[in-house]
Amino acid sequence: MALNPQLFPNGMPVPFVSEMFVLARDGVEFDIDKIPASGSHGGHLKTKGIVYLSNIRMVFVAKSPVGHFTAFDMPLLYVSGEKFNQPIFHCNNLSGHVEPVVPNDQHRALYSTHSFKIIFKEGGCGTFIPLFFNLIASVRQYNQHYTMQAQAQAQSYVDPLQAAQTPVDEMMRHAYVDPNDPTKIFLQQPNSDSQLRRRTYQPQADGGHV
Repeated sequence: MALNPQLFPNGMPVPFVSEMFVLARDGVEFDIDKIPASGSHGGHLKTKGIVYLSNIRMVFVAKSPVGHFTAFDMPLLYVSGEKFNQPIFHCNNLSGHVEPVVPNDQHRALYSTHSFKIIFKEGGCGTFIPLFFNLIASVRQYNQHYTMQAQAQAQSYVDPLQAAQTPVDEMMRHAYVDPNDPTKIFLQQPNSDSQLRRRTYQPQADGGHV
């Protein structure tokens, strides 16, 4: 994860090089723990907003800031234990865990794994859920060799941007569109007129935008 990723003025995440946004889902509530300075026990935070999904990450953007919290970035290669939940008396939701993106100059032990939940408060999720699970399965398949190589070499850092090699065009073209799901699929990339691109998750190098 990465707290408060860079956003355009319209709230859309600034893309990485080779990043393709697949969809945006409004009307969700985001539940996350271990957020520093959230002011609650265990750093627990819950707020409403919109979720963006790309071939690299999921990004939740809050409707309005909660303290210092404006957005939360979850690299797909760092997500685990994802599960679609359909409780009888509550809204459908997607839960899981996400590992922190640790700055190069800091130790992994200083950062905790987060538990997250995306709660679908408005409308269905018949478009979002299949696309998410298909995409994260493809990301893992296309990056299996890379992650195994990193583990074999005892590397603690797996580059989240490696996921950009995952093809998504075909998946998007054949996506099922649930009329009850307000998910918006991006047939054209948003903010395509902007040349601004991020090159890395590492903050000290992020001054090298193009």
